[in-house]
Amino acid sequence: MTETPPTHPLDHLVLPTVNLDVARARLVSLGFVVAPPGIHPFGTENCCVFLEDGTYLEPLAVGDAQAAAKAIAAGNVFVARDRAYRDRCGEEGFSAIVLSTGNADADHARYVEAGLSAGGMLSFSRAFADAAGNSDMASFKLAFASGAGATDALLFACERINAPKVDRAALQAHANGATGIIEVVAVSDRPSEQRGLLAVASDAEEDTAFRLPNAGLTLLEPAAFDTRFGLPASAPSELRFAGVVFSVRSTDTVATLLAANCIEHDIDGNDIVVRPAPGQGAVFIFREIP
Repeated sequence: MTETPPTHPLDHLVLPTVNLDVARARLVSLGFVVAPPGIHPFGTENCCVFLEDGTYLEPLAVGDAQAAAKAIAAGNVFVARDRAYRDRCGEEGFSAIVLSTGNADADHARYVEAGLSAGGMLSFSRAFADAAGNSDMASFKLAFASGAGATDALLFACERINAPKVDRAALQAHANGATGIIEVVAVSDRPSEQRGLLAVASDAEEDTAFRLPNAGLTLLEPAAFDTRFGLPASAPSELRFAGVVFSVRSTDTVATLLAANCIEHDIDGNDIVVRPAPGQGAVFIFREIP
């Protein structure tokens, strides 16, 4: 029997932060170029880090608390889950993995059938600007998945209804040489109960390691996370996203930059490991890829 390849690539990661200035300062010190702020029509805002492989980080802050409260009252799953995450885990963290899709309606139907839908779909548009100030409108349709005991972790499918016609080259020229995300690491003290959620969301075979078309998604127990990265996982949870592995051109370049910016880091073989900090809600691992 031929295994069906997964069809949902990694799109981006959502990293809640207390405000965008905190996130921008931290990410710039790590050698990333950070995009101008993006304002959502429901009270949240972001300042993204775009990578050459098409993936990106979305630091997310609440810019208009009143608008966010209205969105939650109206049933906006994205804002409601962001609020729930902040209430449980604090203002800094890693709350969601977003997968690319060509049909968010079909994904929503899959989630409902599997009993894993986190709520109603969301469609919205927002302005996008590149580093030169050129702007366009970006439009999205989202479908959300979560499971029992996964209140700290959200996965959702993102269909791009209109992709901005702007040049991102300058936003992808990072001083640390980062070119993409090659692995995302989740932690669970009950991994056998969470594999099904990750399998349904990614539309892949159930396992402890899921091979997306453009990245890996690994599920570890807290002790295994500690062993692999030399860092204890954050407070045990049934499912929590904890680490991001970036591909870089040279770990020497990364190490030099981090030292110059007084960023504490550990070197483990071909990996440079940076602990979470305000504005950086996950463990960041920089790995040189030949």
